[in-house]
Amino acid sequence: MPDGTESESRKLLRRLRDLMAEEAAGQERLDRIVHLTADSTGTEVCSIYLFRDEDTLELCATEGLKPEAVHQTRMRIGEGLVGRVARAGVIVNTANAPQAHGFRYMPETGEEIYSSFLGVPIQRLGEMLGVLVVQSKEAREFTADEVYALEVVAMVLAEMTELGAFVGEGAAMSARHTQPHLIRGITGQEGAAEGHVWLHEPRVVVTNPIADDPQRELERLNEAVEKLRIGVDELLEGARGGDSEQMEVLEAYRMFANSRSWMRRMEEDISRGLSAEAAVEKEQSIARARLSQVPDAYLRERLHDLDDLSNRLLRILTGQGSTTGAEMPDDPILVARNIGPGELLEYGRKLKGVVLEEGSVGSHAAIVARALAIPLVLQAERIATEAMNGNHIMVDGDQGIVHLRPDDNVVTAFRDKMAMLHKAQERYVSLRDKPARTRCGKVISLHMNAGLMADLPSLEGSGAEGVGLFRTELQFLIRNKMPKRTELARIYSGVLDAAKGKRVVFRTLDIGSDKVLPYMKPNDEPNPALGWRAIRVALDRPGMMRMQLQALLRAANGRPLTVMFPFIAQYSEFLKARAEMAKALERESILGHALPERLEVGAMLETPSLAFAPDAFFRKVEFLSIGGNDLKQFFFAADRENERVRRRYDTLNTSFLTLIEMIVKRCEATGTHLSFCGEDAGRPIEAVCLAAMGLRTLSMRPASIGPVKHLMRRTDLDQLRKVIDTARDDGAETVRPEVMEYLRKLSP
Repeated sequence: MPDGTESESRKLLRRLRDLMAEEAAGQERLDRIVHLTADSTGTEVCSIYLFRDEDTLELCATEGLKPEAVHQTRMRIGEGLVGRVARAGVIVNTANAPQAHGFRYMPETGEEIYSSFLGVPIQRLGEMLGVLVVQSKEAREFTADEVYALEVVAMVLAEMTELGAFVGEGAAMSARHTQPHLIRGITGQEGAAEGHVWLHEPRVVVTNPIADDPQRELERLNEAVEKLRIGVDELLEGARGGDSEQMEVLEAYRMFANSRSWMRRMEEDISRGLSAEAAVEKEQSIARARLSQVPDAYLRERLHDLDDLSNRLLRILTGQGSTTGAEMPDDPILVARNIGPGELLEYGRKLKGVVLEEGSVGSHAAIVARALAIPLVLQAERIATEAMNGNHIMVDGDQGIVHLRPDDNVVTAFRDKMAMLHKAQERYVSLRDKPARTRCGKVISLHMNAGLMADLPSLEGSGAEGVGLFRTELQFLIRNKMPKRTELARIYSGVLDAAKGKRVVFRTLDIGSDKVLPYMKPNDEPNPALGWRAIRVALDRPGMMRMQLQALLRAANGRPLTVMFPFIAQYSEFLKARAEMAKALERESILGHALPERLEVGAMLETPSLAFAPDAFFRKVEFLSIGGNDLKQFFFAADRENERVRRRYDTLNTSFLTLIEMIVKRCEATGTHLSFCGEDAGRPIEAVCLAAMGLRTLSMRPASIGPVKHLMRRTDLDQLRKVIDTARDDGAETVRPEVMEYLRKLSP
């Protein structure tokens, strides 16, 4: 390459920009780019390889190799030098390509006469799109300036690919964000939904990667960075006197915003011909590619900081705020990296579904999605990068699968599935007012779980006999400060009003583990699920519990009240919590407030230890509700948020069913009312097995009541119990195969 690389690279970019402005089809654009790049860099060969699918690269354009190899030469990721660049996202620069590690000879290309090889990844924000290659006969390594020039061309190619500039015939030439894409995540909330993408945080699109006036771009960058720094300083000032850990995060944030090395790299990018926006995004892409492979959790957190700062800076430069002017579709499916409970609640029931890149089955977003009864898929890798506002999307919450821009065959199959579900729901509606009476004459009481006032209309529509679990923590999680007692009393009173006399079981505040209040200092615990949570927090910080109990008593205003304490692990904890209720009752009486005409105080059995509590506990507690989700994870020592282990353990495992049987017998012996609350209560097969083991009250999400009742009414629990007992006696690890065989034989 000639001397004066800076002016040459700027000249190359200017020629590239002019070329991109010309009218041309996708293939013609690529052909012109490789010709221009080879000519500008003084090399005999320039080639562009793009991904045909996630594992295969395809030669899409070349200057210097055999033209007939275009769209015919393909390689797996990691195969050859080009595949090595694509797999690792690293530059390969060698003077002797045939002797380089990983070289693969492709005779159809005619590349055997070229010695020097320089390959740079075409990537955008860490997403690999392809590889840009130059080759020459002269055996030499390319200089740092030459490498930089090719990186800049690759970056412009990435932006143009993002904007759909290379639409063509071949699969590898298809526009980004137009191809069908299947993404596998995990189930956060069951159900199926079809709609169109609504991005929670729309991506900033850089439409002007190449600039004419470097001096003006430097001025724009400096002005934007100054605005960014002022904004960060204001954030820091507003947080002073608050949580020390939040202050530490913001201090690190400010350090990045004032980083001279970050600024210097962006200034250098601009001096070589990039616009201010493109310079910011180029450094963001490099940082993502480098840090996303770092195992250190602290460095990965810093990646999020840098990402956020870069996005803020891009929004300042482009004027693209968090809103783009796009109108929310009539059937929105929310797509985001992650989202807080308050933000999700603001969208409310207008959403058809939610898909997140991050999150866990116990996260705040999952809790709210369940409360809103909308399908949720979590850990859907790269969904926020792949999806565009308005894209057609289908969400299968049952399987944890997302179909983005589905083809006609997928659409047909998915709609058939939804039609079957809708038809089944119509059948369930006819059962709404009928009891869940089994073939053997037993009646199972089906209740619903809730956490929001918006859930209560489902009480009548679903046919639920009451609210078996009202989660009170949502009112605490969605606020930036502690709610007032009067505010909580008003909410709880509204819940009782909406229930119209049906029983509502209020679970006291269940925080800790994955549910951290925004205004409480989080505890750095190695295993928060086994740590300071729920009743343990309440007993150590009784002020919050007293305030909530008083709010519940005032909400009842003389009506019946049912309260349940979460995560009781031993008898003494229940006695202490019950004593707090006694104090609250005494205080309300002194103040002259009406006391409940009937008060039931119970506990959640979520730890194996409570199943073995003294008989005195079972006699003292007025009712028990088995918290199946937690009990199962502790029984099997399998974290329910860990996909590697949580699916290994079956609810119909004979050991777990034997534990359930023991709890049922202990409650029968003491006359203690027992129910089961959790995901398994809403799964028809698991539900009938729990009923066969002796449970007579189940609490589940409203949408599950119909399917559970339908199967209950077809099942003879006595016969099913014999099937379960026979399988246990035969030494089966799980009774599922035998149960499924029995259920298949049932008449419709």
